Amino acid sequence: MYDAATQFIHAGRTPDQFGGLVNTPIFRGSTILATSFDSWEASKVNGNPYSNYGRFGTPTTRSFEDAIAELEGGHGCCVFPSGLSACVHSLLAFVSTGDHVLMTDNIYGPTRTFATNVLNRMGVEVEFFAPAMGSKIAELMRPNTRVVFTESPGSLTFEVADLPALCEAAHSVGAFVLLDNTWASPLYFKPFEHGVDVSIQAATKYIVGHSDALLGTATANERAWELLKAGAHDFGQIASPDDLFLALRGLRTMPVRLQRHWTNGVALATSLSEHPAVSEVMHPALPNTPGHDLWKRDFLGASGLFGIRLKSSDSDVLRRLFDHLKLFGIGLSWGGFESLVVPVGTPVRTCVKSPAQGYVIRVHAGLEHVDDLIADFTQALDIAIRSPQIAVA
Repeated sequence: MYDAATQFIHAGRTPDQFGGLVNTPIFRGSTILATSFDSWEASKVNGNPYSNYGRFGTPTTRSFEDAIAELEGGHGCCVFPSGLSACVHSLLAFVSTGDHVLMTDNIYGPTRTFATNVLNRMGVEVEFFAPAMGSKIAELMRPNTRVVFTESPGSLTFEVADLPALCEAAHSVGAFVLLDNTWASPLYFKPFEHGVDVSIQAATKYIVGHSDALLGTATANERAWELLKAGAHDFGQIASPDDLFLALRGLRTMPVRLQRHWTNGVALATSLSEHPAVSEVMHPALPNTPGHDLWKRDFLGASGLFGIRLKSSDSDVLRRLFDHLKLFGIGLSWGGFESLVVPVGTPVRTCVKSPAQGYVIRVHAGLEHVDDLIADFTQALDIAIRSPQIAVA
């Protein structure tokens, strides 16, 4: 078995099939001609006469899907036009009217919105559970529990789930475990080694790595693969070959980039934890953070994404902070080379009570020099709390 850095360079590459080209070319096309009636008949998948069509993928698609399946350790992979699309269509592939879904309370916000607005309308009951439940989730299992959907570390507040315990409880009633694995990526967490059935990535983030394409993936083990694949095809999901080419490009440098994001993120989070304006830093790689022991047990590394909670929620403090950051853009998404912040406030939670005070900010440490990032955030915080009327004690 090769080292991960070597795997990320070679996964999904077949230069011998494309005249020796190092990168799989971009194949654009809808119509794929059969060479004969017999070849047309042989191309049918499960009797589907439309499977020999661009919507079911091209060599560019298959190169990327094969690479992700190999890197995550899954049986097969489907690509989607966005991370949210991968989340919602993976859910739809497994649920029917009357089913019960357990979803972690710190799930990605748009996935939560889809569950409450769409799944409930379809007659699927969605129940949220505390992210630190572990084996106690067995108490919530029902005969009709079909899916346990989790994210670890969780969105915005970065709690780490005990995934082997969740998977054991879910499998005891025949449920499937779906994991949003975007934070750690295929490099730093191997979902199928811990019992997960479907691993979902917003490939927009670290896989693409350059903030220039939207893409999602869902990789399944053998048990879940046929259901996932059928669900994806039934909804007609397909990703642009140009975006897939960008994702394949991003894969090749991902281990190098992620190492820098990891070290920058930990150093920045440690520095911010010592600032008088900050009441809490939420980064599972920090030893004093809840969930650190689970992260250390199960994960192979950390990304550059974490959260902080300020001691003040005063709008003047927030305005001065955000307006004086020079290297951190205010913007959604993350995983690119650039550093970002997102004003969050109070995350939406159903069964986990948030602290009464303090404003949450999501931080992404990019690839800039870490000393510059620390200096920039520190000077902005210093300016934010400088006013004596609202100074932080």
